[in-house]
Amino acid sequence: MSTEPEIVFVVGTRPEIIKTAPVLRAVRDSDALDVHVVHTDQHYDDNMSAAFFEVLNLGMPDEHLGVGSGTQGEQTAKGLMKIERLLGDRSPAAVLAQGDTNAVLSTALSASKLPVDFGHIESGIRSYDRSMPEETNRVLADHVAELNFAPTDVAVENLADEGIEDGVHATGNTVVDACLQHRSFAESESTILDDFGLTAGKFVAVTIHRPVNTDDPDRLTTILEAFDGQAFPVVFPCHPRTRTAIDDLGFEPTGSLRLVEPLDYIDFLNLQANARLVVTDSGGIQEEASILQVPCLTVRPNTERPETVDAGVNKLIPPAALNAEIRKLFGDSEAHEAMRGAPDLYGEGNSGARIADILERRYGA
Repeated sequence: MSTEPEIVFVVGTRPEIIKTAPVLRAVRDSDALDVHVVHTDQHYDDNMSAAFFEVLNLGMPDEHLGVGSGTQGEQTAKGLMKIERLLGDRSPAAVLAQGDTNAVLSTALSASKLPVDFGHIESGIRSYDRSMPEETNRVLADHVAELNFAPTDVAVENLADEGIEDGVHATGNTVVDACLQHRSFAESESTILDDFGLTAGKFVAVTIHRPVNTDDPDRLTTILEAFDGQAFPVVFPCHPRTRTAIDDLGFEPTGSLRLVEPLDYIDFLNLQANARLVVTDSGGIQEEASILQVPCLTVRPNTERPETVDAGVNKLIPPAALNAEIRKLFGDSEAHEAMRGAPDLYGEGNSGARIADILERRYGA
């Protein structure tokens, strides 16, 4: 049995696995710390989550909690009960979670009521839109954390504005590590372009899943019609919730839109890296697009990644303007080039090692 202090990692969704992977690898390389990985199963579809552990060569989680789907309150409550019990049984030195999901909130609240430190990876980002459940999750998580690992100087300033200064570390964003660690592997191993008959730079990659878009039938219809009315392929790997919303609309693509099943991380990374542009409502995709130097259109009224907008590589766009903006970026080389070239907004790719070093110095045997 290991005698090193234990760090528990809690993940529940695909993006969390991707962004936690660089930290997990770095901590596992430490001789001073032990690791225990817990999957809440918030994304219970294997294609959306569990298979990523194998694809990213992380090994399987040590424990599954089986939280599954449900309302915001149900997911948070189930996670809170199960994570609290787990932390009480194991008594780790610290528990870490990444991002802004219900799994993060459950982990933060559980640790705050126990003698266990909580470390929040990707802390301090703000959309200032409390209609988004993610905003509530990230704010509460930051305020109970002993360690806040902030991805940017803006995130550090956001925390300071809320009175959070102790335990704040500017580490860069682990999404950079993930992109750099996996991009060459994706290029060599993924066959997604051949599988879909795509030519690099001649298609649009899409992700849409947030309730602001999927729960508004008129908004979603406008988005889908914009995708389906182009003169080039628009490839849309569908989140299960989005697929259900599209089916409920009775929408059937007849033009350029290709609705496909969710892709594993390596295939989507390769798809995104070779796209002419990306259209999304995901926070992580906004970051990845800047790193990969692919122009990004974000179909939301706001973003918690304002540095991408300030750098000119990401644009907030309403559904009604989406059709024209896609056509412009596809046909206007000058406009397209102006939205590339900011790969270093989130660091140089050593965030995982920085976080691991902080943990080793604080808790190492």
